[in-house]
Amino acid sequence: MNTSRTRSLLRKGSARWLTAGLVSLSMLAAACSDDSTTESTDAPTTAAPETTAGGGETTVAPDTSDTTTPETTPTELSASAIFPTLGPPTGEEMVVGFVSSEGTPGLDFPEMRVDMEATIDYLNQHGGVGGRPVKLETCAVKGSPETSQACAQELAGKNVELVLIGLDLFPDYPTYTAAGIPVIGVLPILPGDYTANALFLTGGNATTTGAMAAVAKEHFGAKTAAIVSADNPGANGTEAALTAALDIAGISHITVKGGDNETDAGYQGLMREAAKDNPDVLFSLYSDDGCIGTIRGRAALGITIPTITTAICSGKTVLDEVGDDAIGWSFIGVSTQKDTPELAILQEILAPALGVAPEEVDSTALGLGALSVIEMMSLAMYANMMQANGDAVTGESLYDFVATAKGLTQWPGGSAVECGIAEKYPTICSFTFPVAEYLEGGEVVTIEGLEAVSAKEYLP
Repeated sequence: MNTSRTRSLLRKGSARWLTAGLVSLSMLAAACSDDSTTESTDAPTTAAPETTAGGGETTVAPDTSDTTTPETTPTELSASAIFPTLGPPTGEEMVVGFVSSEGTPGLDFPEMRVDMEATIDYLNQHGGVGGRPVKLETCAVKGSPETSQACAQELAGKNVELVLIGLDLFPDYPTYTAAGIPVIGVLPILPGDYTANALFLTGGNATTTGAMAAVAKEHFGAKTAAIVSADNPGANGTEAALTAALDIAGISHITVKGGDNETDAGYQGLMREAAKDNPDVLFSLYSDDGCIGTIRGRAALGITIPTITTAICSGKTVLDEVGDDAIGWSFIGVSTQKDTPELAILQEILAPALGVAPEEVDSTALGLGALSVIEMMSLAMYANMMQANGDAVTGESLYDFVATAKGLTQWPGGSAVECGIAEKYPTICSFTFPVAEYLEGGEVVTIEGLEAVSAKEYLP
């Protein structure tokens, strides 16, 4: 792949195709709704840090204040649910940098910064990062190497202990390395991210498409497949990753490409062409209106071949529009929706930023900003574990902990965090996804046996 050309095309693309493969954000909603979120892991103890004793009097969101029984103590709460019991941090301030794309057409994601700021505001009232309050220094990149370099130099000059990456096409890893600043990201975009001096809490397209191939082979027993996809740089990159994963799985495949936007007849034509040789499974890489068009097109033609797609197509707007036409579709990165203590925490974090009451925050419709919440809350959870074990919490020690600790999961109880286990992707730390299906009447539920599908065997 010509990386320079790929980067140029990325700069010219739209948010729609850029987000087409970013199903990791839906892991937040999936984890908030999964029954396992209140269980402890094999990670270090999660007892409430001594410096926050008495924090149990902190007010929690009104709609969740009665979810903890009177006899429950902070030490009985999971690492992901303990935050409401923690008071304001009293340790030394930690200066953290945050870099993300903002203010450029096609790469304008202010929600990533806004939700990161909201998460920091919450943590500065609920335990901080291992007992340390956080001062957030933000810098917006504009989709060019020059702006990424400028942000790296600016943050290095502000003596940050740690840099968090939201969405940055050209992170200036050499500057961060030279300054001794560890980097933790949430969304790898280009091949260079997979081998950089950094860690990423989600895997991007590489792991998403690997999970899609795993579902096709291990759940549906597929030997043949057909893919429908838009013909643009972002979709083509996702399609290339998927076909590489299918090759590893031993599944033969064809791809039918259409426009970014099609008429109903156009989407039907794509689905008809994809299904004409009766493959064992279909894949749709469309997003937004393309989800609606392909779902409707499959139903209108009476196609019953199982169809696999990303979590984007399980959004409320899509399913409200297509209804039972979505029967037979499987969604990577989605699980059954249920109330949990973690969901209440998420709602309390984001309600001020969204300007709504906590109970009005919809965890399934948060956009890319959800990745910022995953990133910061996960790191706070790990820092609390370190503090409870008597370890000093610094940017460097937190990075080392994420890289080496066993039994960690993403907040709030999502994918296992296993940094460095994939030789070709040493920066990637999570590889598993829940998979859900649409049931008649509108319910989306986790498919039995597909609560944590691993992409590891199918990474190209």
